[in-house]
Amino acid sequence: MKKDATFSIRIATEDLTVIKQRAKQARLSQGEYVTRCCLGQQIVLMDGLKEVLQQQRAIGNNLNRLTVLANMRRITTVDLERTARELADVGVALRAIQEQGRRGR
Repeated sequence: MKKDATFSIRIATEDLTVIKQRAKQARLSQGEYVTRCCLGQQIVLMDGLKEVLQQQRAIGNNLNRLTVLANMRRITTVDLERTARELADVGVALRAIQEQGRRGR
């Protein structure tokens, strides 16, 4: 949506400080943060996502290496039980982060 209007308000310094902090935590501009709050849109904070994504990336790299070795015919069978457990753990962590974000609103 095109932003074609300006909205100006007077606000207490303390309130502005809180808004700035919350917008930064949400990785939104101040204008976007205030707009979403005023329009009742959900803002979800996802702390801990970086670590989960690193774990997921490592699992993907390992699967890629196994695929390359299989295509080169250096390996013929692979036990993926551990990988499946790790992916399940990633899913659990992502759901926990999502729930934490919902409660943190």
